[in-house]
Amino acid sequence: MNTRILVILSLLLGIGAVLHFVMPPIYGVTPDMMLAMMFLGIMLFPKLKYVIILSLATGLMSALTTNAPGGQISNMIDKPLTALLFFALLLLVKDKININISAPLLTAIGTIISGTIFLSVALFIVGLMDGVFSALFLAVVLPAAGLNTVFMIIIYPIVQQIMKRSQPIAVN
Repeated sequence: MNTRILVILSLLLGIGAVLHFVMPPIYGVTPDMMLAMMFLGIMLFPKLKYVIILSLATGLMSALTTNAPGGQISNMIDKPLTALLFFALLLLVKDKININISAPLLTAIGTIISGTIFLSVALFIVGLMDGVFSALFLAVVLPAAGLNTVFMIIIYPIVQQIMKRSQPIAVN
């Protein structure tokens, strides 16, 4: 494993944690900005070993910073599953769709997948499966997907230019 890549991924995770802390809650639940940074890391370094390490670290960091009931276990389950699904989708569309279009699109899809897994596990743990899922999905997951998508539209081209100009690493 390349140490420089691990450092960049850890910086992305740290930035995501800071964004998570400054993000105001929506109906008592804070949108997961670490998720967008995890997606960015996967797009920058699309290798399975980095996806696994990043997803486990993101799940742990999200579990430590969540306020949601049942959120600790939910995050530890949600992030690795979401990262692997996001990685698979990225590999499917990588050469077919322009990355500037697929990055925000995949971010929206990935956030919806993550929110669905998170809510399902958290509500199962808390025991509130009756009708609460739809309300929370509409009130929290969809706005978070929109926010993460807009964030990716803004940040991905910037990071892409920085990576091209600095050429700090090449993914093997």
